[in-house]
Amino acid sequence: MGRTIMDLAVAHGHTVSAAVDVASQAGTELSIGKGAQSVTVTDDLEAGLAASDVLIDFTHASVCVANTETAARLGKPAVIGTTGILEDGRAAIAVAAKTTPIVLAPNMSVGVNLLFKLTTEVASILGLDYNVEIVETHHNQKEDSPSGTAVRLAERAAEALGLQYPADAAHGREGQVGKRPVHEIGVHALRGGDVVGEHTVSFIGTGETIELSHRAHNRDNFANGAIRAAEFARTAKPGLYDMQDVLGLK
Repeated sequence: MGRTIMDLAVAHGHTVSAAVDVASQAGTELSIGKGAQSVTVTDDLEAGLAASDVLIDFTHASVCVANTETAARLGKPAVIGTTGILEDGRAAIAVAAKTTPIVLAPNMSVGVNLLFKLTTEVASILGLDYNVEIVETHHNQKEDSPSGTAVRLAERAAEALGLQYPADAAHGREGQVGKRPVHEIGVHALRGGDVVGEHTVSFIGTGETIELSHRAHNRDNFANGAIRAAEFARTAKPGLYDMQDVLGLK
């Protein structure tokens, strides 16, 4: 994702002022944007931010929160695409957003964010007469499960149905689980191969099923969304935003 974001940022006319990675990668020279620019990898986040307008973070939940707090301390906006952040981390990000604009989104694809909106609208119309089941598929190197996108889809459906996530979620089913409760949202994760990302929300009623699906063909749509979010954050007021704000879908 980092390389894709840098290449497309250059294509959009931006300058990549810093590339931050682990210490073992520091000093690596990267050619980006089909050779239009070059950047040297650093492990010094503060130095990188000093030369930058916005932080775009696609790292790991274990370091993302600290990165965001550093950006806030330096007065820099942040765009966070990292997933798997726990509640205490999300709370810390919300605190940081009081002093700087932060866009936090599990998925920055335009299509996926339309899927979020449609999931809310369809769930609101159909109600609990239709059972909601969410299936996500990703490559076999993905570390968190379910995906952040699947979690957000479940949250949007739950909100529309008057339910609570994760209290009313069933993450897979095994054994004698009994009849499916009406107040339940099923969430299922598949892992294999090099699948970029697929998400399907099924509304299963008596006699019919309605499905909303999104399939990512490559990572460009996520990177383009991240760049769009960075452009938004650069001029936004302090606060915690998501891609629905960036895309004007609220």
